[in-house]
Amino acid sequence: MSDKLRTYEKVDHAAVKVTYFVALGILVILLVWGGYSFVNFWRYEYTNDAQVKEYINPILSRASGYVQEIRYTDHQNIHKGDTLLILDIDEAKVQLQQAKAALATAEAQLKVLQSNVKTASTSATVDQAKITAAEAQLWQQQKEFERYQKLLENEAVTQQQFEAVQTRLEVAKSNYEAVKNAFGVSVNKTKDVNAQIAVAEADIEQRKAALDRIMLDLKYAVITAPSDGYMGTKAIQEGQFIQKGQTIGFMVDKKQGKWIVANFEETQIAKMHEGQVAKITIDAYPDEVFHGVIESVSPATGSQFSLLPPDNATGNFVKITQRFPIKIRFSEDASALDRLRAGMNAEVSVTK
Repeated sequence: MSDKLRTYEKVDHAAVKVTYFVALGILVILLVWGGYSFVNFWRYEYTNDAQVKEYINPILSRASGYVQEIRYTDHQNIHKGDTLLILDIDEAKVQLQQAKAALATAEAQLKVLQSNVKTASTSATVDQAKITAAEAQLWQQQKEFERYQKLLENEAVTQQQFEAVQTRLEVAKSNYEAVKNAFGVSVNKTKDVNAQIAVAEADIEQRKAALDRIMLDLKYAVITAPSDGYMGTKAIQEGQFIQKGQTIGFMVDKKQGKWIVANFEETQIAKMHEGQVAKITIDAYPDEVFHGVIESVSPATGSQFSLLPPDNATGNFVKITQRFPIKIRFSEDASALDRLRAGMNAEVSVTK
């Protein structure tokens, strides 16, 4: 009986020792963890309200038409200038031929008007010469009329001779007026044709603009990648009609790089400033630590940029701690960040 008792005592004693060492180990772990947490709390400002960000650009169609061919797939890696989509250009080709024909017609009409100007100008020059001749003839007839008038007073000529001279004077006057009127008509015709030329030139410029517009539509019928990146989900199909300005898809722009937007509480940002070092942990890769530098601090809280900012002057007020978006640029090379994707959750610690 005593041996069994001694055995039980030894077991109890061993259990107590084990319990003691386990408790001591837990206490040491808690002390280490508490000390580490205290040091981190004292040295860093921490938040888990953070995400990886990249520029996501919409790709817009600059022309209207039916989709003839799609040359990208979901999440495809693309490079600047790669063809993404081609629109049907058959109708635009017909419009191009019509625009070229209309432009050729307008240019031919301009040449006709320019020829008419030369003709009218020549006619005006001839009429101006006729005016000089008619004026000289009128002067001659006027002098002859004055001589015959004096001769008639002296009864040196008959009344019939005087009336014949008087008639020739009236004819000369009428001829002079007719030539002047003809010259005026020629000048006015020249002005009219010049005005028509200005209209024709404006019409040509308009038709050239229409032709350029069609040429642009033909160019815009091929939609290319604006920069290097990754395409999002394909949302259109071949044969679908798209409008000018319609979004055909979204792409993640690799050229602009990646960064972190960390939303810190307003009580944490008092000592934050540009250039501070940050330590970043991505939830998808918890065993890897990234580093970054604060690039900018938002000039307003996130709620102020919302569609309907809160107005504390109305209704019942409940004080809520606000958060400020902090932009943090990665210190690593772009190649080290290839695995990161926009929208990944992160944890950020900023040195105080």
